[in-house]
Amino acid sequence: MRQRYLLVLVGVVVLLLALGALPSLLQSGDPYYVTATEVDTDHAAVEASNLSERRYEYVFGALDDGRSSAYYRGPFGVKEAFSNSPFDEFSALRTWNGDAVDGDTVYVQRNGTIYRLAITQSPDV
Repeated sequence: MRQRYLLVLVGVVVLLLALGALPSLLQSGDPYYVTATEVDTDHAAVEASNLSERRYEYVFGALDDGRSSAYYRGPFGVKEAFSNSPFDEFSALRTWNGDAVDGDTVYVQRNGTIYRLAITQSPDV
């Protein structure tokens, strides 16, 4: 009897781990990218040195290469609950410094240069 409960518990743990890892691997739905454009402005900006590259992977991908890797939004909204998205990062930056946000764009300063970040579905922007 105890073994059966242990097997059920292990099965539940494995299922929960799979639910956490699987959505980030799925590439279904619409792709979204974060693009970074260098701008000459005195707009308020979030200082990139205050951000973690692990937490803001899409922001730093855009700052490094001009465009982040693709994020595929899931068709049923399940993926967003289990994985980091550029939308989560922009929301956190909006909370961090609301003055650095202008509509759907965020201004980030890195090494004295201000970048305008935007989420787009076109990889060529």
